[in-house]
Order: sequence, then C-alpha cells, then structure tokens
Amino acid sequence: MNDLIKKLVEAYGPSGFEEQMRELIRPEIEPYADEISVDALGNLIARKKGDGSGLKVMVAAHMDEIGVMVSHVTKEGFLRFTNIGGVFPHNLMGSRVQFANGVMGVIYCDKLEDRGKIHPLNKHFIDVGASSKEDCPVRVGDAAGFVRPFMAQGSRLTAKSMDDRIGCAVAIEALKRLKATPHDVYFVFSVQEEVGTRGAQTAAQALNPDVGIAVDVTTTGDIPEARPMDVSLGKGPAIKVKDAGMIAHAGLVRLMRQRAEESGIPFQLEVLLGGSTDARSIQIANGGAAAGCISIPCRYVHSQSETLDADDVENGVKLLAEILANPLAL
Repeated sequence: MNDLIKKLVEAYGPSGFEEQMRELIRPEIEPYADEISVDALGNLIARKKGDGSGLKVMVAAHMDEIGVMVSHVTKEGFLRFTNIGGVFPHNLMGSRVQFANGVMGVIYCDKLEDRGKIHPLNKHFIDVGASSKEDCPVRVGDAAGFVRPFMAQGSRLTAKSMDDRIGCAVAIEALKRLKATPHDVYFVFSVQEEVGTRGAQTAAQALNPDVGIAVDVTTTGDIPEARPMDVSLGKGPAIKVKDAGMIAHAGLVRLMRQRAEESGIPFQLEVLLGGSTDARSIQIANGGAAAGCISIPCRYVHSQSETLDADDVENGVKLLAEILANPLAL
C-alpha cells in the first residue's frame, strides 16, 4: 500500500486546484466502481451498487491539501502570498513549494530583528529564481503546494499532505476489497475541505445519503507537551465521538465499535477539541444524515512532515470495509 500512499501524498493539489489528484485517483478506482462521475465543484464520485436491501451511504475523503496563493509579485520578482487553509507561519521558512506548472520556489522571510520570534504570513515571500516581475514564471492567483518526499521508517510513514491523502488511500483500498455490499455506496473524493468542507457539502446535498462516513486524520496526545488526548500512533484507527464541528451519530459510533470488536480490529475513541471534517457537512445537508468519521492518528498535522503508522492505516481499511459489507442497523 506504500506505493499508492507515496503517489498520492507527493502529488500537487491545494484546495481549489485538485485536477491532478482526480487524474491520479480515477484509474485506481475505475475497475472497482459501477459508476464514476465528477460534479460541478470537482468532487470525484465512485458508486458501488448494493443488493437493494441497505441504505444510501456516502464515504468522503478529501483530495485537497493546504497550500499558498500568490497575492503580489514585487518588481524584483519575489512573490508575496496568502494561505490556502491552515498554514502556520512557524512551518514556513526554508520550505519548498511547487506550482501547477512545475515551477519550484523557496519560502523565506523579511529580516528578523529578534530571531526568537516568528514573522506573520505577510512577512514571508517565495523565491522562484526570477530577477524581475517581467520574467517571473508565475502570476497573481497561482497556487502552490508544499514539496516534501514520502518517507517510511518501519511502520512509521511521514509526508506532507497525509491530511487527507491517507483518507483517500483508505477509501480506495476499501473499495477494492469490498466484493459485495447491501448498500448503495458513494465514495466521494472531495475538494476544498481545507477551506470549509465545501466539496462534501455540495456532494451531500446532491446525493442526500442516509449515512455519511468521513475518513480523515486526527491529532494525537503522544508527543511531548501535547494537549491531553486519548489517541496515539499504532493503537488503531480512531472512531470519532466529537470534534469542534460535530457530535457523531451515537448509533453509528456504537456500530463502528461493534464491527471493530467483532473483527478483532484495534480502535481508539476520538474527542477532538479543535477542527472538523467532511462528516460535519454530510451530517447537516438537506434533512440531515447519520454521520461519523474514521480517523487515522497523525502527528504534526498541517506541517510538511505529517507522521502516522501503517498499521493504523491497514486497520482503518479493514474497519471501513467491514462496516460497508454489513447491515447498518443504527
């Protein structure tokens, strides 16, 4: 599965610019889906037909990643930029970014009088090797994603954009393993999650599912001075109970726990104090849906070195496939 993960996490795809991600994911799912479509916002949707006895289920994993967008080009050819999603200034200096046309850039900042402090976002710039505004190979409005190679050390996997390319990998692998299901399942590889779960909202409004399951990452409490949280790497996928944007459907939480226990799949329970996922948009679309989330524990979220455990990923695939292969009595 590492080959698939590497392909996804190293690819370009900031929020609103997910075309390359769609082209990577589509051939992975085409042999296993009964129907494939792309909606007006750019969500890639793969339908797996059930036997007619189940429910309509939407599984959402977002294709987009955090990034930056050029807001101004100086006369010397340096790029000022704004954020796309949750970009933290303390992760920026020295980072490399890539634009859709392949141009690479290095992020640095204005002179620091006090090296113990960090400049805000608007005091950073991108150097793409231009000597003037006229010979700059990118323009205002162009978006860039961060560049960092995938790394595997034993079971620990590190890369930029594990959030949420790892959710995409889990959904792809679960679709491949799902030989039969009673449900009409729509695997939605959504866009623009990092700027407000916009893709999932439009997909849920159109599909009107009975049940929604997001697959995303969550933070952990197992690093020095972490906010206390009962989620750690290597102890199984986390079944979301609550986050800052939603309270998961209690019946779906019970069912996820039941399926995990019956199948001997290790799991954790997640109460996240900040942030939310595509499950929030599914939960409140139209008349509402029973929504929840399978979260892959991840350290250093929204950095260029997001780190997780391969065993949690594999068990996340098993749990999602087990849920979809059986009745959903909520």
